[in-house]
Amino acid sequence: MVINKDLIAASSTPIVLAILAEQDSYGYAILRRVRELSGGRMEWTDGMLYPVLHRLERLGHVEARWEVAESGRRRKYYGITSSGRAQLARERKQWQAVDDTLRGIWRQLSLRIPASHPASAAPLP
Repeated sequence: MVINKDLIAASSTPIVLAILAEQDSYGYAILRRVRELSGGRMEWTDGMLYPVLHRLERLGHVEARWEVAESGRRRKYYGITSSGRAQLARERKQWQAVDDTLRGIWRQLSLRIPASHPASAAPLP
C-alpha cells in the first residue's frame, strides 16, 4: 500500500516527536524506526526527514548535538525539548480527534453499504 504524500507530510511532526520522546536519536535510526513502527508501509527518505528535523529545531521542539559513534563517525543526535513534549501532546490530541472522526464515519458507512456492494469487502481499521 502506498500512503499519500500529503498524509505522510501531515503526520511527520507527531511521528518524529514521538520517536524522540522514546529516546534521543540520529537521522538514519529515525528512518529505521519509522519503517519499523509502520510495518514497512512508510519508507521515509533523508530528503523528507531532515527538513522536518531542522524545522522542529528552529521551533525549539528539538535540540541537536554532535557525538562520535563507536565506528568513529560523527553523528548528529536529536532530542526532544520540553516545548517539543508539549507540542507532541497537542498533536496527539488533534490526531486522536481525526482518528475518532474517521472511525465514526467508516462505522456509519459500513452500516449503510449492502453486503453485496464491493466496498463492503474492504476491512475497516
